[in-house]
Amino acid sequence: MQTFTGSKEYVASEDLLRSVNIAMALEKPLLIKGEPGTGKTMLAEAVRDALGKELIIWNIKSTTKAQDGLYVYDTVQRLYDSQFGTDGVEEIAKYIKLGKLGEAFSREEQVILLIDEIDKADLEFPNDLLWELDKMEFYIPETKETVQAKKRPIVIITSNAEKDLPDAFLRRCIFHYIAFPDKEMMKEIVNAHYEALENTLLEASLQAFYELRDLHTIVKKPTTSELLDWIQALHIGGIPAEEIEKELPFAGVLLKKTEDLGALAYRNTQEKRKSFW
Repeated sequence: MQTFTGSKEYVASEDLLRSVNIAMALEKPLLIKGEPGTGKTMLAEAVRDALGKELIIWNIKSTTKAQDGLYVYDTVQRLYDSQFGTDGVEEIAKYIKLGKLGEAFSREEQVILLIDEIDKADLEFPNDLLWELDKMEFYIPETKETVQAKKRPIVIITSNAEKDLPDAFLRRCIFHYIAFPDKEMMKEIVNAHYEALENTLLEASLQAFYELRDLHTIVKKPTTSELLDWIQALHIGGIPAEEIEKELPFAGVLLKKTEDLGALAYRNTQEKRKSFW
């Protein structure tokens, strides 16, 4: 059996690696929670790259229904074809289109199925998938056909913890919470993306980043992905480490709310007054 040991561009803790491998060994969905920007979605991409498997992504929205992931029966197209005398209208199977879950089941080789941000959907959404994720099959009444997984997919489910998930659903998953990286792990993450980064720039940017996250007045704290974008902006702009310590260049890359930029401006004003006196 294949095991996941991480990848060059994805820094994972030992606990996370163990959770991935346990989920694969037990053939259970892996539920990943954590605040935005902690690498939940990128985990599925890293597993894909490491194991050399196809990745099928089911992006969940507030309007998504469980049925969408199974199949869709295009009755409108069938009606349209019948009005214009198109051949094969009686073949209902022509108008059945598999959803992302159906696609994963139909593949000849094992794939990775990412159900991304499951907590965005209706509260009943996870419960509506219990049978399909447990038995790896579903029934299409229009064609009287059962779609069964040819190879059980590796299922990774992400949640931003915006709402609680049903207990019955949680019992069927292996759970892992990705904590926000501490400074040392963040160094590894940044170095994995920017190998030639000057150490002084890295240290100064990390210091400023964590100080910003510690401000209680910041509503939307900057995430790992925003830190990576900010460091790239600092590097492209040729900003020296000393300037980062004095102010926060390109603050709009890190902070995305007007009130947070205002809170930063207020803090900088207060610090300047302190240094003046």
